[in-house]
Amino acid sequence: MAVKIRLKRMGAKKNPFYRIVVADSRSPRDGRFIEEIGYYDPLKDPAVIKVDEVRAAEWLSKGAQMTDTTKALFKKAGITGNTAGGE
Repeated sequence: MAVKIRLKRMGAKKNPFYRIVVADSRSPRDGRFIEEIGYYDPLKDPAVIKVDEVRAAEWLSKGAQMTDTTKALFKKAGITGNTAGGE
């Protein structure tokens, strides 16, 4: 099972809110997920990014892959080093 750390879109039309989730790569974007590890609200000024760093590091150590978007969000939030995969 290929596991990814990715965004799940929520919120109303033209009012997006994202949850950062760990999901099987074959499941749909807003479908089933394994665990929620944070959220991202792009409409606030500045944008709010909240991530459970311990759980993220745990999933990355188990082999979960981050999408490009979540990688950029982790970097923007200041989560680096082996927590963000060490890439």
